Amino acid sequence: MENIRAPFRGIKSDIQGRISCYKQDWINGLQYGFGILTPATSISFASALPAIAFGELLSKKTGGSLSSVQTLSSAAICGLLHSLFGGQPLLIQGVAEPTVLMYTFLFAFAKQREDLKHHYLAWTAWVCVWTAVLLLLLAIFNACAVIDRFTRIVEELIEMLIALLFIQESIKGILSEFQVPKGKDPDIKAYEFEWLYSNGLLAILFCLGFLYTAFKTRKARSWWYATGYIRNFVANFGVPLMIVVWTALSYGVPSKVPSGVPRRLFSPHPWDSDSLHPWTIAKKMGEVPGRYILGGLIPGIMVAGLFFFEHNVASKMAQQKDFNLKNPSAYHYDIFLLAFMTLVCGLLGLPPSYALLPHSPMHTKSLAVLKRELLRRKMVESAKASIRERASNSEIYGNMQAIFLEMDMNKLTNALVKELEDLKQVVMKGESDEKNGNVTFDPEKHIESYLPVRVNEQRLSNLLQSLFLAFSIFAMPALKRMPSSLLWGYFAYMAIDSLPGNQFWERIQLLLVNKSRLHKVLKRNHASYVETVPFKSIVAFTIFQLTYLLICYGMTWIPLVGIIFPMPFFLLIVIRHVVLPKFFEPLHLHELDAHEYEEVLASTPSLRRVSFSFKENATPYLNITQKEEETEDKFSDSEMLDKLTTNRGELKIRTVSFRSERWASTATKEVNPRTWSFRHEPHFKVHPEDIV
Repeated sequence: MENIRAPFRGIKSDIQGRISCYKQDWINGLQYGFGILTPATSISFASALPAIAFGELLSKKTGGSLSSVQTLSSAAICGLLHSLFGGQPLLIQGVAEPTVLMYTFLFAFAKQREDLKHHYLAWTAWVCVWTAVLLLLLAIFNACAVIDRFTRIVEELIEMLIALLFIQESIKGILSEFQVPKGKDPDIKAYEFEWLYSNGLLAILFCLGFLYTAFKTRKARSWWYATGYIRNFVANFGVPLMIVVWTALSYGVPSKVPSGVPRRLFSPHPWDSDSLHPWTIAKKMGEVPGRYILGGLIPGIMVAGLFFFEHNVASKMAQQKDFNLKNPSAYHYDIFLLAFMTLVCGLLGLPPSYALLPHSPMHTKSLAVLKRELLRRKMVESAKASIRERASNSEIYGNMQAIFLEMDMNKLTNALVKELEDLKQVVMKGESDEKNGNVTFDPEKHIESYLPVRVNEQRLSNLLQSLFLAFSIFAMPALKRMPSSLLWGYFAYMAIDSLPGNQFWERIQLLLVNKSRLHKVLKRNHASYVETVPFKSIVAFTIFQLTYLLICYGMTWIPLVGIIFPMPFFLLIVIRHVVLPKFFEPLHLHELDAHEYEEVLASTPSLRRVSFSFKENATPYLNITQKEEETEDKFSDSEMLDKLTTNRGELKIRTVSFRSERWASTATKEVNPRTWSFRHEPHFKVHPEDIV
């Protein structure tokens, strides 16, 4: 009630907080020169591919009313507006899966009504008007204050439903390759039985081939081959590269194969009449019957709720506390701007865009790597210069701290001293080690391990990404050369790629593990709830989620009900906070539905007990006299942060298992996501059954 009685308070506070750092946002981007192009181009490709895929799907589902031209235009326009006027510039705008679903259901509803089917886009414009009004009210009355109520159970259920629908579309797409497309002449040679069958088999080959190679390149940073630069390049641009490779391979079919095998995408050019028609849809809004204008409030409520939820979740994950962002958040103001962008898109006949997952947190992650590389280089140079001048360890640390404060544009506070405490201890420890004849402080090695995470908070990469999307609209002639089977493969890729890091999916897998093999789960990195929550509670919670998922999935098959498919997700927020606490212990419910992804490190045997020889008389131990520097695995910044990030862009909070055999005698090294350093005081989880 307090928030309702103070309208505009949140928006006003956000504007005051962000306007003070607006100029610095541009300076931060410009000072990195061409280095800013790496995160800008990688996130551009990552956001362009889904926009193209969703555009093709919308074209198929809406009878050609919308296409990739509209989805790319929406992402580019909203991205430009947000980079220039947005509160949190790290957010990446784009058309997302829920928008595609809602527009599909709206079309299915409209085409069944004679007085509405010819005004589909004009009606969706009215839905966007209602959505904008509702989002504006939510922003004015500080509704973002309740974002802490958005827990993992709702987020992961939406992700699982979308993954399920994408797999469904992928299977339908592959099956359609064996059939004659609607409206096409079945007497064409390419649609004869033998060529239809050949086209279907080629579609399966290209789809599965793309899936395999896309996932291989996604993990390129962990390859043993090539240099770090090449591995990072392949990991950042592997998916678009594989699309190019498989498109090129599709032209390797024999010349006797008729045109149309394999089948390719049909996407209109931006200058075609079909692409230009939606831009003038505002003129036809007055032709929509009044009852449908008022009725548009119902889907408007659904869309506004979805946008409010998804946008805030993406914003929250892009500003996770472990990224150590310095600039203030702007939740209320960003929803206010989202209302304006939704209105603009609706009047232009475009599907609205909002902050994307996992693109927004991945954008923050890429900028963390960029800032960290520059910080490390400057601090290493300072440390080496101090060592050459025979400075004391205290002076070495003081000079490095001064460099850090200068580049971080921050004052020396207690919080900052605590962040640099691990690095200080290593530097000062080197002084005592030197007296004992041991190895002293090594700048290259120790600064790499103990430097805190810092993000280059700026607006330039977001602006460049939006301009790239605008430019890609005019690349439609090239996109039409892509086999349609790659689109079905990409839908499957997005679905499968969203599963790792989704604890709902991990618990489903856990239920399928044989009881005699459950102990093996503890021998791998696993979620903390495995050790802290009784197995029967895990089973009950997972069955509840699975049942709820099937109900939501069933609703998508009912055309009239499909329009309100977001309603169960809003209801689930109430169920989570009112009903579930009556059936689960508060501690267990907190662990199963935690805000953060907490992962327990596996209890692995020491490497010194592993033999890599096939000889029977081989020494069963590694050479323990080998220097640590020679055996240590060196990670790049990107690879290190990849290991600490789920596919949703969520940073993992890592702990050490209470059940570890070495917990009482040795300190297990773990990477701290806040400092990327090694902690020697692990936090142990206690299982209720272990308490006597």
